[in-house]
Parts: sequence; C-alpha cells; structure tokens
Amino acid sequence: MILTLIWVVVIIAAAVLFLRQAYATFDRCEIKYLKAVPILSDIVSMVRPKEHIGLDLARTYNSFPNERFVGKLQFLKEAILIRDPELIKKMTVKDYEYFLNHPNTGPPESFFSKLLFFMKGEEWKEMRSTLSPAFTSSKIRLMVPFMEEVGDQMILNLKKKIENSKDGYVDIECKDLTTRYANDVIASCAFGLKVDSHNDENNQFYSMGKILSSFSLAKILLYMILVNIPYVMEILDWDFIPKSTQRYFKSLVLETMKNRELQGIVRPDMIHLLMEAKKGKLKHEDDKSSDDGAGFATVEESLVGKKAITNKVWTDEDLVAQAFIFFVAGFESVSSSMSFLLHELALNPDVQERLIQEIREHDEKNGGKADFTSIQSMKYMDMVVSEVLRKWPPFVIIDRECTKDYNLGKPNDSASREFVVQKGAELWIPTYAFHRDPQYFPDPEKFDPERFSDENKHKIKPFTYMPFGSGPRNCIGSRFALCEIKVIAYQLLRHVELSPCEKTCIPAKLSTDSFNLKLEGGHWLRFRLRK
Repeated sequence: MILTLIWVVVIIAAAVLFLRQAYATFDRCEIKYLKAVPILSDIVSMVRPKEHIGLDLARTYNSFPNERFVGKLQFLKEAILIRDPELIKKMTVKDYEYFLNHPNTGPPESFFSKLLFFMKGEEWKEMRSTLSPAFTSSKIRLMVPFMEEVGDQMILNLKKKIENSKDGYVDIECKDLTTRYANDVIASCAFGLKVDSHNDENNQFYSMGKILSSFSLAKILLYMILVNIPYVMEILDWDFIPKSTQRYFKSLVLETMKNRELQGIVRPDMIHLLMEAKKGKLKHEDDKSSDDGAGFATVEESLVGKKAITNKVWTDEDLVAQAFIFFVAGFESVSSSMSFLLHELALNPDVQERLIQEIREHDEKNGGKADFTSIQSMKYMDMVVSEVLRKWPPFVIIDRECTKDYNLGKPNDSASREFVVQKGAELWIPTYAFHRDPQYFPDPEKFDPERFSDENKHKIKPFTYMPFGSGPRNCIGSRFALCEIKVIAYQLLRHVELSPCEKTCIPAKLSTDSFNLKLEGGHWLRFRLRK
C-alpha cells in the first residue's frame, strides 16, 4: 500500500514538472496553447474519449485563428500544431530533410519499425525508391481486373439479399461491406489469394484484419507506451502487432513466393512486384502518359522515390513488412473512404444521379467493364471522390519528427522572437482541420463536388488539401487507393440505388472508438436494385 502510494506521488510529481516545463517553454517563446493536465487528461481521453481526435485537433486549430503554429501537449510530449500552409510547404517539400521522419515508433528491431511508413532516414529513402515503381499507374492498371472480380462477387451477393427480401430492399452497414470488399481486393492484388468475405464471413485473412484494426483498451495503452516510452517495449519484448499475426503473414508471403518460384507462376500482383524488387528488376518507367488522369487527390512521386537503387539486400522480414503495410492501409483507411463515399451519395441524390449518368455513358463505350482507362477518364467521378477525401480524409493528422534544429519563424505577427524547434520535437499538421476551414473551403460542411471542377479546382490553396500527405514522404499508395475507391463506386452504382434508412447517422457524428473516421452507430444505408 505504501509502495503504491509512493509511486502515485512520483507520477503526479513528474506530471506537474512536465506540465510546468512545457508551459514555460510555450510562454517563453510566445506560443499559444490550450491549457490541460496532459498526462491525466490524455489517458482519460484515450480510454474514454469525448470526441474524435480529429475534432480535438480542429478545436485547437480553430481556437487560434491568427497563429502560424500553436502548442499542443500529449502524454509525455510537447508538439507543435501547424496552421500555416506556407509552413507546411517548407516542412514537407522545401526543407523536408529537417522533417524526414515520423515520430518514434518503438524499438528499431521491431516488426512495426520495418514497415515503410515507420522507417527513418536513409533506410526509408532506400525502401521508398525500391518500392515506388510498384505503385505507378502502369502497374495498377494490371490489377483492375482483380478488383473487378472481387466487385462482381460482392454485387452477386448483394443482389441475392435484395431479391430474397420481402421489402425489395436491404439495409446494410456499409463499413462492414466496404471492409470485406477491401479485404478481398488486398487478398487478390497483394497476395494472390481468392477470398470471398461476403459468403465466408470469418475467413482467416479477414479475421487477421479485424484483429489489427480493433482498438481495445489494452491496445490503446500499448500504443501510448510505444510512442512515448519505447524502451519499455524493447525490455519486455512487446510489439504493437501481435506475434501470431506476424507469423501468419510471414508464412503466407514466403510460402507464396516459394511456390511461384518453383512453379514459374507470374501474376501481376504485389507479391510478384516484391519478388521483382528483391531481384533488382523493378525499375521506374516513363509513366506520365498513364498518370494524366490519376485524379486530383493523387500525390506525385518525388525525386527521392525515383532514385535508382541497385544494391538493396532484402531480408525475409523486409518482404513481409512491405506486403503487410499494403494490407493494413487498404483494410482500414481505404474501406473508411469507401463507406463515406456511399454515405454522401445516399444523402445527396442529385450527386448520385449525375454520377450514374456518367457511368452509363462509359458503359456504352466499354461494355459495362470498369476498365482502368474509363475509370481514369471520368471527370465527375474524380470530383466526387476528391470531395469525399476533403470532407472525410483518410488521415486526420500528418505527423513529423524534427531531425535537426529548425527555425519556424514567429508564431504570429506580433511575436517578438522567432521559434527554433529542437531536434526530436514532434510537429502535427491537422489535415481534418484544414479540410474543414471555411477560409480555404467555403461552407465546409456541405458536400460539394463542384469545388473540384475544372473551373474551380485552381482556387484551392496549395497545401490546404492533403488527403494523402504532402512532399516526398506522402502516401506511396495514393494511385491504388483512388483506383480501388472509384472501381467500387462504378460497380455498385451500376446495380444498386443508395438512400438513407432509419439507422442512417443524420446528422453525421463521429465515433470515438477508432483513430480513423467512422460514424457513430455505423454507416447504415438502404440498397435497392437499380431499374
């Protein structure tokens, strides 16, 4: 009892000291901030959050309209929240070498740290350059038939449900629908597996994804330890990704590669591309012609990603980790964007009708196939998807770690001194807040694809629209994600009509049980067969 009391006193004292030091730093540098008791409030807000983290960051962002950047406290760390698009340009493009890494992600030998997203410095540059040829439009073009095959199976399942219903419609939780679709697309496009998660609901591949995407209390606390005191993870041999999941994917990837080598199987999927990368055969091509219609939200590959790497030595863990992050990103983030797309189409029937008209026009040209060329050439489809990614971005925050001291300038016009951010400090770009700022997007709560029309998209201020990040460290899979989202929209709308139902979340309210955006109570919509 006495020992416990001593520990409580020590923790409280440490929290008070941290709080005083952090506030003193902000005050001394004339940086505005919202006051809080950081450690206690962060633990409470993560265990029983009152609002989604995107809304929390937006509240801080909106509280200081005249600041270029403000202070933010999280657990045992200070962070700088960026509010100025020009600063974002400097951080992510011009001076990106100062902000090359994501913040600490645990011990360097952990599986987590081997994922491309979490790699640091030269190791990240080398892996990005090696992998980027796998995500060009010419490679993704070859995967569209796999997406279409998965979509056909989903449509067949939906038709049966609707035809067997006595009401002529079914109410469906769309996040479950799109997650199963995304799961099966990843299984096919990345791993060469044929999975039908709509009929075989608890298949092992899907079950692994659910384990990874669920955020239990234990996992939330583990994540807080991972990013704040990673050495504890190393001492106790913990990993944020369960060992059983790692073993499953390692066996899946390596066995698939072995069988393909022995049998001479060539299939244009991610496993094949990784095998080519390991052999040093994956090269950049002149992909400009096929990139012209990739979409407004597409991020460009930088010279870092296009640098030729000839001496990369691949370990088994490297191969498994890169295939694995493809799975993680596609399973949760892409499926979330898909479910919000369906939600907005149901609530905006005029948009849905205009989009189906465009789909029908292309149907006449391509015989009803969602081929890559048609998808890329659909202007209104791209406008709709771009607006979905504005209103409901797949990443609500872009985080960076300062790799060497950097002068951010003055926090506001009246400040008397410039602020030098120290090496190791965290900087956050609140994507969700920028996308909802009326200064950059008038009437931001309105779903309006016309923002991205040829007549209007030039009005969007650079570095205020960042659904896939910014600069050389942007999302490597933006082309794949956009193509996948457009293919499901194309296939679904050809066959079904979407409308709200009694369970539809109106007005939209974000759930607090996920880092990704998700509606409270689920994404329920009514599906009818289109006449």
